[in-house]
Amino acid sequence: MTIGFSELRKGIAIEVDGQPYEVMEYTRVKMQQRAPVVRLKLRGLLDGKVLERAFQSYTNVFTLADVEYSPAQYMYYDGEFYHFMNTENYDQYELTKEQLGDSTLYLKEGLEPELLFYRGRPISVRLPIAVELQVAQTPPGLRGDTAQGGTKPATLETGLSVQVPLFVQSGDVVKVDTRTGQYLERA
Repeated sequence: MTIGFSELRKGIAIEVDGQPYEVMEYTRVKMQQRAPVVRLKLRGLLDGKVLERAFQSYTNVFTLADVEYSPAQYMYYDGEFYHFMNTENYDQYELTKEQLGDSTLYLKEGLEPELLFYRGRPISVRLPIAVELQVAQTPPGLRGDTAQGGTKPATLETGLSVQVPLFVQSGDVVKVDTRTGQYLERA
């Protein structure tokens, strides 16, 4: 199935040069007496690389990528593969660290992301917007250390490092935004 420029939206998966990409940003620029230009910022679904492309005409059409999302549950990491189970039919899938990229920093057993399939093959996951992770290590917050906003570094149970408020202690559970990697609140 093909779509035109007017149907492009953030988050849609399209094929460019035979590879699936997700539209991250979409900008139309029309100047006087010139052909319109559409600038796309795309993230590769197979390799995670970011690509920026400009198209000179609104007559271009894009092929929608053959992607499907399926509910899943993260089970465990065996040192080589990350194991997921489809929660609808209980099929199990293995993904590598290269396929998941930075998503591994948010994975903990029992998390329920969506598996992304391209042409029937699992290639990645779509994480929930926020996840709850336990603080593994953080220095103590000292009273009066608020001259610059009152934050300190914390390492979470998955190895992710975030800036947290001074009142957060080791062992606390915090909510983290998976899109930006920033602390949201204490859970």
